[in-house]
Amino acid sequence: MPDIAPDAPRPTSSDAAIKVTLSSASVYPRKVAYAFELAAELGYDGLEVMVWSDPTTQDDNALVHLAQQSGVPIRSIHAPTLLVSQNVWGAKPGPKLAKAVDMAQSLGADTVVVHPPFAWQRKYARQFVDQVHALTAESGLTIAVENMYPWRPRKHDYGAYLPGWDPTEHDYDSVTLDLSHAATARQDSLQMAKAFGSRLRHVHLTDGTDSGMDEHLVPGRGTQPAAKLLQHLSSTGWQGDVVVEIGTRKARTAAERYDDVAQSLAFARTYLTPGTEAQFVPTPAHHRPDDAWDPTA
Repeated sequence: MPDIAPDAPRPTSSDAAIKVTLSSASVYPRKVAYAFELAAELGYDGLEVMVWSDPTTQDDNALVHLAQQSGVPIRSIHAPTLLVSQNVWGAKPGPKLAKAVDMAQSLGADTVVVHPPFAWQRKYARQFVDQVHALTAESGLTIAVENMYPWRPRKHDYGAYLPGWDPTEHDYDSVTLDLSHAATARQDSLQMAKAFGSRLRHVHLTDGTDSGMDEHLVPGRGTQPAAKLLQHLSSTGWQGDVVVEIGTRKARTAAERYDDVAQSLAFARTYLTPGTEAQFVPTPAHHRPDDAWDPTA
């Protein structure tokens, strides 16, 4: 089992309509097996599997075994559409998205998260919206396109995504709202949730600042209105998964990583509880605050 931080909060599993799950990316560079262990120990409602270089994330049978062994269901799949996963399942992004949908169906997951195409993937971009519509209709799954952000090399915005980085401007049936990406784009995640309306089907709970870096902070350690967003979702009867997707790659010990993941769950459960007046303020970061994902990833 994972190393335990003695003073870490220990929220229990919830029967609430809004499930709180853990992205396997939250334990990087640890492997997906550790994410299952940690989710089970802390009482998360499920796991989102980020498909990337870890071979187990690409193997349906291995994932089924881990889910059964840990008792943690796989509720969503993140397609391999990051820069670091461009060569996972081959180089053609269209078939990779279709394969992610097939994996979700075989694992009993309801949702597939996908990033919009990169600007240089022009052929894929031309058919992306239609492919998402078609796969949604064929599979019956939620295929939720994630909000991204402009890249800012030399302080000038670069439109790195096609048809664009902001899903509010495009015709997607379902969207994923990532709070760190909203911070990087210098947007307000609560206002974005309201703008998405019924198209908002999935949330990546994290945090960030206007530094221009994709920081993926523990919620409450940045400047996004994370608490108000969760209260909004709870009060409006929203149904979907809130997925903790934080960066812990610079945690100095296993206990620090455990604590960050535990604090994120406690934050989520506090503000998703209907009518609560309780507050949860995460402790300051254990490690240096430059634990940012590559802004081009």
